[in-house]
Amino acid sequence: MREKTKYVILLGDGMADLPVPELGNKTILEFAKTPNMDFMAKNGICGITQTVPAGMSPGSDTANLSVFGYDPAMYYTGRAPLEALSMDIELAEGDVAFRCNIVDASGGIMNDFTSSHIDSRFTRIVIEELAQNIKIKDIEFYPGVSYRNIVVWRNYPYDNIAQTTPPHDIQTKEVREFLPSGEGSETLKEIMSLSEEIIRSSKKIIDSRGLYKGNPHSVWLWGGGRKPSIEPLSSKYGITGYTISAVDLIHGIGKAAGLSPLFVEGATGYLDTNYKGKVNALAKGIGERDFVFLHVEAPDESGHEGNIEHKLQAIEDFDSKVVGPVLEIMSKYPSFRILLMPDHPTPVKVRTHTGDPVLFCIFSDENSFMEERIKFAARSFDEQSASQTSLFVSKACNLLPIMINGKLS
Repeated sequence: MREKTKYVILLGDGMADLPVPELGNKTILEFAKTPNMDFMAKNGICGITQTVPAGMSPGSDTANLSVFGYDPAMYYTGRAPLEALSMDIELAEGDVAFRCNIVDASGGIMNDFTSSHIDSRFTRIVIEELAQNIKIKDIEFYPGVSYRNIVVWRNYPYDNIAQTTPPHDIQTKEVREFLPSGEGSETLKEIMSLSEEIIRSSKKIIDSRGLYKGNPHSVWLWGGGRKPSIEPLSSKYGITGYTISAVDLIHGIGKAAGLSPLFVEGATGYLDTNYKGKVNALAKGIGERDFVFLHVEAPDESGHEGNIEHKLQAIEDFDSKVVGPVLEIMSKYPSFRILLMPDHPTPVKVRTHTGDPVLFCIFSDENSFMEERIKFAARSFDEQSASQTSLFVSKACNLLPIMINGKLS
């Protein structure tokens, strides 16, 4: 009996970019030394795809839903409920979850949406203090990883969810222009205002325990939504598998899709993440099941920083510490396919996500996609090379079925 095909998605969050003058008007992917991704491009199928439907916000939530094989126009209900699902927070039909960033908005400016990548131990103390001191009916606080946390509003009393703005979209800008608006917004603004004094007091606790890392000022609430309903991948394609990420959003989408999270100690979502641990987790997971989605956040974080050097390092680390080892692991299986791509661009000169199309590459065993590889191979894994193949997949949610079915149409 023929062995089942193994499927892997390797996602470098926010890898795609625009030409950078300091790099001779090359994108960072063009400039970076990425021999493993280039090998895949030369021996695979490369093209361009649209991960964010027209008219939708170019968030990691909508973009990654597409990469998981779900059309955001049909399945998207908000970012925070996906993260809540990852954190095992139960949401009833009438509940709404909001993302709760711990930010540095001192002086009324969004200085840092990560509070200098605040230590998770620090975060837990801050969130516990908020829960003890903010007594608003039906409001609950849940600590996450680093600056990423969740607030749940049980029995949300309004028909429409308050309009909010992602803090990474307004770096260096005055926050008063972007405060929540619409139904429920007054309560959200009250929480954000009360958090300033509570966090000031929390710093004393942190200092006494020697955990001080970061520069927290207040919380920022955004990404509200209700519990999603998604058909699992096992029903759609007959596959089971795992997600590997430092980001709750990815595990949340995975759980909604019927996948199980593999948590890696030392996975930070930044340049210091545990790459080796992630690769080891993939080797274990793909040995047990059919499918693994491995996500690396560092290119996106560096793009939000506007830091060319950091994004270059993040991409080269992704290539050498993830893509190369994974190619070795997958070469041991007689039948495999790998989808390599970013979810969206996070250009260093823009410092936030854009909804532009992104590049992708499908790399497989020698017996798969033979005719397509001849036609749609690229000279390297970068935006320009991928666009020159003339392959355009209008909806990125079709890439997973393409990879699974082994044909472009």
